Amino acid sequence: MSKQKTGKDKAKTGEKAGKPAPAVKTIALNKRARHEYHLEHRFEAGLALQGWELKAIRAGRANIGDSYAMLIEGELFLIGSQITPLIQASTHVIANDRRTRKLLLHRREIDQLVGKIQRDGYTLIPTALYWKGNKVKLEIALAKGKQAHDKRDAARDRDWAREKQRAMRHRNKDA
Repeated sequence: MSKQKTGKDKAKTGEKAGKPAPAVKTIALNKRARHEYHLEHRFEAGLALQGWELKAIRAGRANIGDSYAMLIEGELFLIGSQITPLIQASTHVIANDRRTRKLLLHRREIDQLVGKIQRDGYTLIPTALYWKGNKVKLEIALAKGKQAHDKRDAARDRDWAREKQRAMRHRNKDA
């Protein structure tokens, strides 16, 4: 007979009482980020959004391809992201689809990022926008730009790995 976990047992293992993990559903990806940058540490940030932006995101009208995060007066902001308003959006609100949006992180996370950005020449690039439960989250990565030769090396390695996989598949098929 299996033993049921009590509240104390769940607290020890880090489980929440009766609540499953929130579902994660991807809204938008920045596919160019892996090609253009060396991605190091990743952080999950909340976004300060307006009501019309949430409705537009639910409809899949978000793009983070040309965006980046910038530190302004000790706070992080997402610049260059595009959330296209719906046609039936309110006429009382002037919808700016490329407005600067505040990123919500813990102070200690921001302090970690400040040192890396200002001293070491890193930048913050959004890699994914997704739903976590009923909240919109943005995954940002600490990144350094790739040189042209780094991009060529990465492409060469990727092609070689694909060629090896193809050869192994062909060889296993014959055996």
